[in-house]
Amino acid sequence: MNIFRLTGDLSHLAAIIILLLKIWKSRSCAGISGKSQILFALVFTTRYLDLLTAFISFYNSIMKVIYVACAYATVYLIYAKFKATYDGNHDTFRVEFLVVPVGGLAFLVNHDFSPLEILWTFSIYLESVAILPQLFMISKTGEAETITTHYLFFLGLYRALYLINWIWRFYFEGFFDMIAIVAGVVQTILYCDFFYLYVTKGECFLRFLL
Repeated sequence: MNIFRLTGDLSHLAAIIILLLKIWKSRSCAGISGKSQILFALVFTTRYLDLLTAFISFYNSIMKVIYVACAYATVYLIYAKFKATYDGNHDTFRVEFLVVPVGGLAFLVNHDFSPLEILWTFSIYLESVAILPQLFMISKTGEAETITTHYLFFLGLYRALYLINWIWRFYFEGFFDMIAIVAGVVQTILYCDFFYLYVTKGECFLRFLL
């Protein structure tokens, strides 16, 4: 494992934990799309089913368990613990417009036509667009201040580091996964779009550094 993948994993984990802490400490999930978080939980569930069939390393297994547990903990806080603060009236993105096409694409374009491989491919495709309900919610309300800036920063950092990881692995290991790379580029573009919306809604960009 190279340093870019390791720091990318840790940045991703930091983003998830920061979101959990933000909800727990404020006792509110206002401004957070529960639908996006459900999609992320679905991403981790379908991606890490190999926990039941294969062992790669202790680090790999622990990180997978943590990702899945944190994803479902976030969904629980939004839809159960702090349900009264959830703004469902603005979280109206039709997620079936993402899940159904992504599911069809995973059947058509994959590395191997087997159940685990199709589900893994589905998770890669779905992760690239899982942030869309959150973007839609922000564009609908015209507000971005309720979204944790550190959460967004570390999600963006995670994606940037993974792009560098893929470049590193191509040049030094000869590894090239077109599915993961294309989906990662799409996801990066969507996060860039969020940052554009964030700035144009009048927020101070320097708050990302605070």
